[in-house]
Amino acid sequence: MISHLRHSLAAAAVLAGLFASAPVQAQQKSEIALSRQPGIFYMPSHIMEKRKLIEKHATALGVPSVTTKWITFSGGGAQTDALLAGGVDILNTGTGNLLLLWDRTRGGVKGIVATSAQPMTLISRDPNIKSIKDFGPADKIAVPTVKVSTQAIVLQIAAAEAFGADQWSKLDANTVQLGHPDAYAALSNPKHEVHNHFSIPPFTFLELKNVPGAHVVLNSPDVMGGPLSQAQFFTTTKFADANPKIIQAVRDATKEAQDLIRSDTRQAVEIYKEITGDKTSVEELLDLLKEPGMMEWNLEPQGTMKFAAHLFRTGTLKTQPKAWTDYYLPVAHDLKGN
Repeated sequence: MISHLRHSLAAAAVLAGLFASAPVQAQQKSEIALSRQPGIFYMPSHIMEKRKLIEKHATALGVPSVTTKWITFSGGGAQTDALLAGGVDILNTGTGNLLLLWDRTRGGVKGIVATSAQPMTLISRDPNIKSIKDFGPADKIAVPTVKVSTQAIVLQIAAAEAFGADQWSKLDANTVQLGHPDAYAALSNPKHEVHNHFSIPPFTFLELKNVPGAHVVLNSPDVMGGPLSQAQFFTTTKFADANPKIIQAVRDATKEAQDLIRSDTRQAVEIYKEITGDKTSVEELLDLLKEPGMMEWNLEPQGTMKFAAHLFRTGTLKTQPKAWTDYYLPVAHDLKGN
């Protein structure tokens, strides 16, 4: 995994030079490739896909020939690799990946809008682990991407609070890379070496319901002091400059999808199930969305500056943003983000 991370950062560094020196090609694309991860965090994207909302709003903006292709990756590392390689145009993934690429490309990657800020939950099936201080060297914690995923970074912030600011990386060695479906499968297998998962919905609720002994160790709002954007759309500034109406269409489509989730939650859940194949019943998912923090569907980034401050303090970011608007495109600057 470390070599994978170094490869990604090296690629980002090379691209930083390209973004700085290459002139923008004013050529609007007709097929847009977008990627996301598994989980109900990404429900706005499922609605956008089903209802062709980007296509709808692009047409309204005078770009009628746009089509979209949606790709699901198991983790943010694979997504960022795909963006840097040109395999996808727009990502829907975590705050950590956005900040890392913004930093490494010297502003060549920026956010469009946020999509969700539901809680993440560190779950364990080990009865001896009741708090973050109970993890020993052999206790593995599944996260989507080690060190740079949103879950991995929230774990660092929690470690700094529990053990002292200079101990922020104390649990990095415990983390292993597993996509959320694979991590759920690992916790469900009593013989698997991974007993802990920094989980997202619906896997959080499936684990607590179905895995014997599964219990909550901590929640992200307790660590962050409030909601943290778990998913946002972001892209290269080169793509954004060449496709301004597509960027606006993504914002407008995201808002329409979020509005549907709030106004007709049942229909939104049915679309989510159709697109993802999630076997959880509609009623269970509706109950899930009634849990605290589960209806945080907002365009504005939430909690990202605290996140960025930690990454700069630990040396992961080389540049300290002065405001969240530094790493978001102008299309979002009217929002009340943080």
